[in-house]
Formats: sequence, C-alpha cells, structure tokens
Amino acid sequence: MDKAYDPKNIEQPVYERWEKDGCFAPSGEGEPYCIMIPPPNVTGTLHMGHAFQLTVMDMLTRHARMCGRDTLWQPGMDHAGIATQMVVERQLNAEGLDRRDLGREAFVERVWKWKETSGGKICEQQRRIGASVDWSRTRFTMDDGLSEAVRKVFVDLYDEGLIYRGKRLVNWDPVLLTALSDLETLSEEEDGQLWHFRYPVLDDDGNHKEHLIVATTRPETMLGDTAVAVHPDDDRFKTLIGREIELPLVGRRIPIIADSYVDPEFGSGCVKITPAHDHNDYEVGQRHDLPLINILNDDASLNDSVPEPYRGLTREAARKQVVADMERDGFLERIDPHRLMVPRGDRSGAVVEPYLTDQWYVRIQPLADPAIAAVKDGRTRFVPENWSKTYFEWMNNIQDWCISRQLWWGHRIPAWFDEAGNVYVGYDEADARRRHQIGDDVALTQDNDVLDTWFSSALWPFSTLDWPEQTRELATYYPTTVLVTGFDIIFFWVARMMMMGLKFAGDVPFAEVYIHGLVRDESGQKMSKAKGNILDPIDIIDGIDLESLVRKRTASMMQPHLKDKIEKATRKQFPKGIPSFGTDAMRFTFASLATTGRDIRFDLGRVEGYRNFCNKIWNAARYVLMNTDGAAIRTDATPGVAERWIRTRFRATVEEVQRAFEAYRFDRAAQAIYEFVWHEYCDWYLELTKPTLRADDVGADAARQTLLEMLEATMRLAHPVMPFITDDLWRRTRSRLGADATGTVMDQPFPKAADYAEDVDAEHDVAWLKGVILGVRQIRGEMNIAPGKPLPVLLVNATEADRSRLHEHGTLLKELARLESVTLSEMDSAPPSATALHGVMQILVPMAGLIDPVAEAARLTKQIEKQRKELAKTHGKLGNDKFVSNAPADILAKEKARAADLESALTRLDQRLSAVNAML
Repeated sequence: MDKAYDPKNIEQPVYERWEKDGCFAPSGEGEPYCIMIPPPNVTGTLHMGHAFQLTVMDMLTRHARMCGRDTLWQPGMDHAGIATQMVVERQLNAEGLDRRDLGREAFVERVWKWKETSGGKICEQQRRIGASVDWSRTRFTMDDGLSEAVRKVFVDLYDEGLIYRGKRLVNWDPVLLTALSDLETLSEEEDGQLWHFRYPVLDDDGNHKEHLIVATTRPETMLGDTAVAVHPDDDRFKTLIGREIELPLVGRRIPIIADSYVDPEFGSGCVKITPAHDHNDYEVGQRHDLPLINILNDDASLNDSVPEPYRGLTREAARKQVVADMERDGFLERIDPHRLMVPRGDRSGAVVEPYLTDQWYVRIQPLADPAIAAVKDGRTRFVPENWSKTYFEWMNNIQDWCISRQLWWGHRIPAWFDEAGNVYVGYDEADARRRHQIGDDVALTQDNDVLDTWFSSALWPFSTLDWPEQTRELATYYPTTVLVTGFDIIFFWVARMMMMGLKFAGDVPFAEVYIHGLVRDESGQKMSKAKGNILDPIDIIDGIDLESLVRKRTASMMQPHLKDKIEKATRKQFPKGIPSFGTDAMRFTFASLATTGRDIRFDLGRVEGYRNFCNKIWNAARYVLMNTDGAAIRTDATPGVAERWIRTRFRATVEEVQRAFEAYRFDRAAQAIYEFVWHEYCDWYLELTKPTLRADDVGADAARQTLLEMLEATMRLAHPVMPFITDDLWRRTRSRLGADATGTVMDQPFPKAADYAEDVDAEHDVAWLKGVILGVRQIRGEMNIAPGKPLPVLLVNATEADRSRLHEHGTLLKELARLESVTLSEMDSAPPSATALHGVMQILVPMAGLIDPVAEAARLTKQIEKQRKELAKTHGKLGNDKFVSNAPADILAKEKARAADLESALTRLDQRLSAVNAML
C-alpha cells in the first residue's frame, strides 16, 4: 500500500477493470431494478448538475445491485437538434461554406460524421464520475431502432387524430429560423424603454377629437395592431367600448374592446392588441375574433403587410423609424426608461419573436388525462411529494404541443404533400402512398421540418428497450424503477414520458420520480459563464492551475466587458488554482448535499474535508493491514468488549444507511457513514485495539479478525457513495482474510443489519470508557497538561455500575487515557483537583505537582480578561438599537450565538481559576 492516498493511482485503472470485466451488465437474477439516464446532448460536456445527478443515479444503481436486484442503468445520448446543427454549421462557416451549399442529404451525412468522431465526449466524462451504466446497451435518439419508434408513434397519433397541422403562434428564433420550446427560450430582465403613443379615437362622423394613450415596449409591432383593449369595469373608458381608433401610420380602423386581461392600474389602462406578435394578445384575439396580421418575415424583417416605408427593415431599424414618424405626426406622448423581461434563444442569443407559422401539434389533453390519473392513484410517486403539485398545475393547464422544428438534423416528419398541399402520413413515402392510395404518377414532397427533440426523448423509457419489438428487456425492465431528474423539466420531459409511456407501452414509465435541486455556487448563485462562477467537475477531480482556470472562465464570453471582473474574482478565490480532490471526495460531497431542498450550495471547502475523509479511511486501512500482516486470522476467537461494541455500532449504521437510501435521503446516508468511519471505527475502535494488539494474546486474535471484517463490511457499506477507494481497499482486505479477491466489491452483498448482533451491554461499557477518557482529555486540555504525561485519577460518587466497569475495564482505561493510577475516592478526602463529570460520577485529577499554580492562575486571568473584552464588544453591538434594527437576520443570530459562547467559556474559565487559586 502506498503511504499516502492518491486517487490518481486508483480511480481510472479501477474503472477500466470494471468496464473490461463487464461488471455493469444486469445479472439476470433477482427483482428487476432499472434507471434510465436522462440522455445528455451529444454536443454536451459534463457540468456540475450532470455530476450531481450521475452521482445520485450511480449510488442508487450500485446499492440496488449489491442488494441482489437485477439492475440495469440504461445509458445513451440525445441528438440535440439545434445544438448539433449549430456546431456543424460553425465548422462549415469556418471553411467558407453554408449548409445550403451542401444540400440537406450531404449536410446530415456531415453531422453523422461529426457525431462519430467528436460527439459523445460527455460519455468519457461520465466514466470519470464512476457511472456504472451498461455501456453495451448505449442508445442514441437517432439510432435506427429509436427512429422506428418515433415514426410509429407519430403515425399512430396522427391516425387517431391526436396529431394535426395548424397555424399558431410559436416562439421563433429569427437567426436559427426555427420554432423553439419554452425551455429553449431564456428570459432575463434587461434595460429597455416604454413608449407612450396617442391613438386617435374616431367619432360617428369619422373624425378624431380625442385620443387614448397606449404604452408599448415594441413600437414596431403597432403596425400589426388589430384592437385596443380596456378593462370592462374601468369607468374611464366604458363609453368608448365598441368605438373605433384609426391606427397611426397605417390608417387601419381597429375596435376598442373590453377584456379582463387588461390591468387598469398599469400605464394608462389601455393596451394595444397585436394577436400575431404576442402570446397574451393572441388569446385576447381568439376571444374577440380579431384578425391576425403577421408583419414579419422569417428573419424578423418587416414584410409586405406593413406600409411601404417600413418593408424590408430589420426590427431595430423599423423601431427607430416608427418612433421617429410617430413623433413627427404628433402621436408620441413620452418615453420612459423601463426594465423588462426579454426572451432570447438559448443557442443563438437572438431576441425571440412570437410568430405565426404552420406547425405540427399534438392534441395533448387526451394524453394528459391518464397521466394525471396515474399520479393521483399512486402508480407514479414524486419524491419529495410536493413536486406532484407542480406536475398537476402544469398538466391541468396543458396546451397542445408544437412538435415541429425548422431544422435539417433530427427525425424528419413522416408526412408528404402533393402539389395541392394535401398531406399524407406514413412510415415512409411508399407506406404513405399505400395508406392513401396515391399512385406513382402523383408527385409527393416530404415535409422539410423535423420533430422537436423532446418528442423522441418522451419515448426514451421504452424505445431504449427496443419497443415496438416486444423484447425480453422491455418485459423485464419496463416500467422502470425510478427517474432521477431536476425540477426544471418536470413538464418538458417527465410529463411527456408519462403520457407516451401510458399510451404506447401500456403502463407508467417509472414507479418513482426523484426530483433533485439545482447546483449553485457557495453563495447560492446560479452557476453560469456570464457570472464566471462555473466549476468543471473534472477540474475538481484532477485539479487545475490558476492560469488555466482563468483562461477557461474568461474564454468565449458573450459579455466581454465582464472579463476583468471575473478574472479578478477567480484569482482572489483560487490563488493557487484548484487542487486534485479525486472523484470519491466529490461524490461524497454531492451525497452530503442531497437533501430535499430546491438548491444545492456547492462549496469546495466541503470537498477538501471529504478528501481528508478519504485519507482517513486509507490510513485506517494501512493500520489494519499492517497489524494483520503475517498473522493467522482466527474466526473462533472470543471477542472483547471493543469488538462487540463496534459490531453493534455497525449494525445501527447499516440500519440508518438502508433507511436513508429507501427514503432518497443520501445526505443522511453520507452522514451515517462518515460518523461511523471517522468517529467510531477510526477514532475509537482502532484506539481500543492498540492495547489488545500489543498484548498479542487470544484477545489480539479477535481484534485482528474484527478489524478486517469491519473494514471489509464498511467498504461494502460505503461503496455506492465512494466506489473507487472502497473497491481498492475491499480487494486488499478480502485478500488478507484469505478469501477470493479477484472480483469487485460491487458484486458483493450490501451489509444487512441482521448479520450483526446488537449488544447493549457492550454499548454501555464502551460509552463509559469513552466518557471517562474524554473527561480526562478535557482536563488535560483545560489545564495545559501534555497528552503523554501519566496522570493519577480519582473517581468520586461512582455507582455500582461504574465500580463494576472499572473492575472489568480498568487496565484498558489506564492505557487509553494514559493514567498513572485510577482510584475510587470520596469527595471529603480529595485534594484540590481539576474536575470533569460523567453522569453523576466526578473525574478528578489532583493538580499538585502537575501544574505551577502561580503561572496557571496568571494565564487564566489573562485569558479571562481577553474574553470579557470580547463579550463587552458583542454586548455593545446587541445593545445598539441601530445595529439590531439594520443587521441582517443571519448576522444578528451569529452575534447572539457568539455572546452565548463567550459567556459559557467565561463560566468555565472562572471555575478553573477558582480551582487553581485553592492551591495557592
């Protein structure tokens, strides 16, 4: 064994062995357990959210595998329509080409070539996290089998009337020239302006003697207005409802309508209605049967529906021209600065337009109703349960799903048009002709659009198991056991998998949905490149020097003006870069943070702490293996009190960890493992064995056996959380026990509490030993007595149980506490002593000869004066009304806690000083 723990020497070789030996494949035995990996984008790289999610899924998978379940963790990737097309288009642009130069077929071939050579980097990164997925079953959403499933679902839904084509308002990216889902549209508050315009009201003779003021953040859209709306209960405008306005610059007459959508308190209480360019206005327009006037081309330039001076202008140019012309004609009231939410495409960064286009839709309500019922009746359960409310809220207000995208990369929609625009759906063109009895003499052209990536992802739980083929895998692993995902895609993915699974696979896709929080930085801020606070999981595992970290955080920034700020902050936070912590330390950190909360604050300080924990385990294993080297391991030796105690503590730990896994409380599992390993096995049991091993008698045989057995079992217990170090140490320990060590710990059974005896007497006995030892240590610390100096100890007010335990364990107590003697005494005869309590029993260390009372009294007096000054300063703050009124709650709580701690410390110091003064 290396003297120092170094994860670089362990982790990658161990994973390569696991994968080479096929350790991740299902066993084919036991109750099925299946997790479907949320397929990452083929263009993606690992981020902290991925690393956290992978850790959770891997913990569950390894735990289930060790519990004897027939375990499948299904891997794969999503073809990521927009993202992948953009990657390849950028490559073409760098070569001076455009995808239209290649044509659709050649472009798609180019994408496939990129996918085979450069895509899937994230799969290698998943290996670094220790993901025990069955790589032999890796699927891709554009695989032949999954593509067949997509076509079948589309055709079947179309045949049932659940897919249709219609002209609706969508989120439109004018750079990528495609519709976007809400998840692909990011809205952030930006500085803008609010323009107030005068709209002239027409009287019965067609003249305008009065006007209404409307406010807009997008002046160019007024060219498509088809109404002005007021609230029906707004007395200011009741007499105007039903009259008309002459739209400035256009001359079109539009009605004044009443609609409860209008907020009378906002602006003037009048709202311009542009149904073809605003989602809310679209709903108003549908209620009032208003015309939809689209004023934009696909690239967001203005089309021929607007007056001639504005045709062909960009949105920005048209805005300037409209405002200038409104001011020229006397229709501009004023301009106010205004903060507003601006939607942008997450890939292009372009402002997204509500845009009226022909798209394909799923009629969703008939699919949503069974999915709502499945959660209500408990066939699928959300963990934490409160997320079911979010699910119901979305599902009960669901709207038809736009499934078409104007891209070349993706599942092309299996629909063909004749010259008259009639549509024919089929698995392929031949099938479409056969179904609709279309002869070869009729020319058909396939729809150019592809399906939304979420369409194929919705089929993931059953398409990856080879549906529509009725395979053994489908019969065995569907429905899957649990889905692990973030709350931000409950609607976009979870709900759609529920709908499609019930519709086509005949059952819910998963029994449980574990919803985890989102990983944020140590301050609770969202991690983003713009903020410069992103952490790369691989950098945490391998480490990274400062200059490389700065370059990574400031490269390719969308807001270059923030570069200096981010560089300065990075240099301050990581003056030496990030050291190598290893995967196990990072995973244990994630486990410790996996509470039921919405946000996960990731702090590298905790990773460092758990790196120390790994080192603690390593050193403990070295102690065990060194002290059992060359010794015959006897299984029939009678265990001592320490051996009986550590087994019963292990039993309790196993029970806690098992409960935590069943409740998805990985933080509690991690805490239980940490407490047992650090405080009970390492800090106490290893110390308790040292006197026994030095004696080298029959008791030593029991200690050696128990040291090895507990280390081996602890590695099994901790393996789901810390797979690498536990596998390495399990093999070493297994070999020392004389058992087969050629396999892997993940194939071993997870510890069962029932296999370890509960020994209450041993617990009480060791608790007594620990209490006395800690009392002596407390006295040493308070009185500045060297740890190795033998001390005489008097026990006062000892009960019969105390006397009995002293008789039985006195020798062990003397060695562990480094005592010169232990004597039962009465208070009346005790000399001046330092005192600690254990129950009603007092632990006394006579101070004569141990300390210089004059020097100790001076030291304590000086310390008391310092503490009193600190306490006075804290009381001053808390007595200051201004501070108490203005300080944040957490700062105020800290000051109050500090005052309480100082008061408690002063009490103890005063007591010690009194004891010392008694010696003078």
